[in-house]
Amino acid sequence: MNSPAAPDITAVDTIDALLRRAPVLPVLAIDHLDDAVPLARALVEGGLPVLEVTLRTDVALAAIRRIADEVPDAIVGAGTVLTAADLDAVVAAGAAFAISPGTTDALYIAARDASIPWIPAIATASELMRGLEHGHRRFKFFPAEAAGGVATLKSFAGPFPQAKFCPTGGIDADSAPRYRALGNVVTVGGSWMVPKDALASRDWDRIRALAQACTDSV
Repeated sequence: MNSPAAPDITAVDTIDALLRRAPVLPVLAIDHLDDAVPLARALVEGGLPVLEVTLRTDVALAAIRRIADEVPDAIVGAGTVLTAADLDAVVAAGAAFAISPGTTDALYIAARDASIPWIPAIATASELMRGLEHGHRRFKFFPAEAAGGVATLKSFAGPFPQAKFCPTGGIDADSAPRYRALGNVVTVGGSWMVPKDALASRDWDRIRALAQACTDSV
């Protein structure tokens, strides 16, 4: 049996510094490439500089590249990273970090040599223990609300004091402060500050105001 991996303290510090730049991590699905830059600028101007562009659309990689090139105050990462090939692709696109909605052995192995931080997701204590064995200390908790929400994260704090989380999934403006109040939460992920109708109408002022509301709430 292989020995447990030692925690990479540098990687933990890097992830903490990155996620603590903003109280909320916007989770973005960008369908139209021309929306990428104005959307990123609106969120940054509202106080949310760390952005997760999910690989759920055909233009996601191009959107990451465009934001990285044209919005210098944004820290853009990639979400919905499902495979080692996805991880390679987002690195090539200029992502500053990567996040997955779950974990696989292949991703754990690929992440060891990746040039950017990778944050795996867990939903159970067993998945968390597996991640800790691989040397990880920072995780996405997904799907947060469906997996027990605040109560589950509180229960993790006792046996797993070394682990901290970015809960995502089903969180909104009302529930986000309850997560943020937990000692083992670094930041909260969500998309409520980018309503579908506001994005469809390119109402950047509304999105900027909603981002500012996230900032003001903490």
